Amino acid sequence: MNSMNPDQRKPKKYIMAVDHGTSGVKVAIISVFGEVVGWEFEKTPLYLIPENGAEQNPDEWWNAFLIAAKRLIAKTTISLEDLVAICVSGQWGCTVALDSKGNHLMNAISWLDARGAPYIQKIMKGIIIVSGYGLRKVIKWIKKTGGGPTLTGKDPISHILFIKHEYPEIYKKTYKFLDSKDYMNFKLTGKFSATFDSIQLNWITNCRDLNNIYYDDELIKILGVDKDKFPDLLKSTDVLGTVTKEVADKLGIPHNLKVIGGSGDLQMAAIGSGAVKNYEGHIYLGTSAFVICHYPKKTTDLFHNIAAIPSANPERYFIASEQDTAGACLTFLRDKFVYFNSNEEKPHSYADLDEIAEKIPAGSKNLIFTPWLYGERTPIDDHTVRGGFHNLSLEHNLDFAVRAVFEGIAFNSRWALMYVEKLAGKKMDPLNIIGGGAVSDVWCQIYADVLNRTIRRVKNPIQSNAKGAAFVASVGLGYIKFDDISELTEFSKIFKPNQENKYIYDKLFKEFVEIYKKNRKIYQRLNSR
Repeated sequence: MNSMNPDQRKPKKYIMAVDHGTSGVKVAIISVFGEVVGWEFEKTPLYLIPENGAEQNPDEWWNAFLIAAKRLIAKTTISLEDLVAICVSGQWGCTVALDSKGNHLMNAISWLDARGAPYIQKIMKGIIIVSGYGLRKVIKWIKKTGGGPTLTGKDPISHILFIKHEYPEIYKKTYKFLDSKDYMNFKLTGKFSATFDSIQLNWITNCRDLNNIYYDDELIKILGVDKDKFPDLLKSTDVLGTVTKEVADKLGIPHNLKVIGGSGDLQMAAIGSGAVKNYEGHIYLGTSAFVICHYPKKTTDLFHNIAAIPSANPERYFIASEQDTAGACLTFLRDKFVYFNSNEEKPHSYADLDEIAEKIPAGSKNLIFTPWLYGERTPIDDHTVRGGFHNLSLEHNLDFAVRAVFEGIAFNSRWALMYVEKLAGKKMDPLNIIGGGAVSDVWCQIYADVLNRTIRRVKNPIQSNAKGAAFVASVGLGYIKFDDISELTEFSKIFKPNQENKYIYDKLFKEFVEIYKKNRKIYQRLNSR
């Protein structure tokens, strides 16, 4: 299907798309061609634990899904008989330990959790060290997986090692370890499974050949984990099964509703952004931030923790650079400073911060914010790094701090983009932008100026992960092909870089990078376990 005219979009069939993020669960009904009919959202809490821990309660995930889905179904105008599938996009890199009956044995360990760092660092050491890794081991991992476990301890394999060493009874009782998306699929179907892309951050699958991805016994042995504690694998577009009678009855949906394999949030965002062809890039701007592009082959940048790994499109890899805290920095600023100890009700939107930032000149009078509030993954692999305001003076006030936070997050994305483009071997311009942060005009313009790229805001950018889930299901059921998604993607606004701001942002970006280089040893001394 090379092009899609309106006549080819006649089947009015719909996907229940689940966007399971850190802050909550969004449930949407979306046509197989990407038209959003309606959606509902329910919050879920994040529990921060001393010594770099972060957890969530899987029961709260599932309850949030049920609440949001029931609200959505109650108000939808479509016939539920036209629902053809459910597909989940899940926060990638979480770990849920389940017994054989599917009961979780402890809280889920979040993708933000770094408590497993000492265990993975010990395993990955060697006689000859390169970027913290033993040379022989890292070569072995790169050959087989395209990357390797991060030394931050934030990958699921590090979570599992943490459980094995500090909660041995739970490890022993665990039947399967699942990522958050795969846990939601289990709750929907009763089946333990993972997809070839969602399992990737366990770094135990050989993915040199996208047509033959499998668990690698040698890597599993080196890591010292049990192979039988990992689930069966399938493609993101495969039909896992149908919803259980209990779920169908509880929600009032068809009993034969298919559940598609689905994917992690990075992969779904890449699909929902519309940048689905090789070398097409996008920015995701939400609680965290990503710079991503699809890529035709396996490649790795060991020094900046970036690799080409399996995409939600089973025929492609994608290159991703992830920033742990992006929009989370704005939430932190709002809740801990702007409204801290205030009787004012905290706003549900960030429009007030947008208005403040828009009034402050580019560069915030040389005030630089570094957004590393809970460590960082890429382009630096450092769980000890922390954020801050730099070059603060009596000339600055809270308004300048607000603008500096917007800019600092964009500086980090520029840093990531630099290495993604270097690895891909191509400049990515324009860049599509999605996520909750993309709703902000001032932030999109800051991104255009700081990155010196044309930024195209995808229509309804906050829905892009859910749209990615709908598109993956639609491909799996044969309604569209992945390459059709580009033309099914609409843009609500285009932001061109303002060249008058280029000098100030080039200067500040250079100093932004230097701040990390000059202070990383201080962070290590202050924040190492």
